[in-house]
Amino acid sequence: MSQAPKTLILLAAAAIVPVVAAFAWYFFLPPLSHMNYGELIAPRRLPELRFALHDGGALNLSDLRGRWILLSADASACDDYCRHKLYLMRQVRAAQGVSNLNRVERLWILTDGGSPSPELIADYPGMRVVRGAQGLMASLPGDPHTAHIYLVDPMGNLMLKFPRNPEPTGMIHDLQRLLRVSRIG
Repeated sequence: MSQAPKTLILLAAAAIVPVVAAFAWYFFLPPLSHMNYGELIAPRRLPELRFALHDGGALNLSDLRGRWILLSADASACDDYCRHKLYLMRQVRAAQGVSNLNRVERLWILTDGGSPSPELIADYPGMRVVRGAQGLMASLPGDPHTAHIYLVDPMGNLMLKFPRNPEPTGMIHDLQRLLRVSRIG
């Protein structure tokens, strides 16, 4: 065999082997972990609803379009776990930095007819507290709905569910990544 065919075969192998290896790696050796901390859920558009604010005003869900929404549902009495979720939502939003604060909203859905204490509301300035969201509650995955913090994208799609007792750094990194790549909100 002359030198030219050997060289041609080696060049062809050098070009084909990486492609075959990448194909095999992609389809037969999937990654063991994901980049996201929260559980991705099949995006579902939240229904267009009008909520009653806890202080007597009104809020349309469409008023929050263009912003990422950290959403939690709990009773107005707000036990320790509820307070922990509200604290996490506040801290995760604050960790995004001053330039991104207006891109993230916090929404607390009251699951009963009561009113949260004024002291509790004062601890979380800027958080939207609404009632009358039974239609929205039916859209939330997970049982019970009060066990999780959810993330809604700027187009009004429910897309992430954080686990019970979430790790704050995981939530922060997920939101940072989404804010960095998002051109919508």
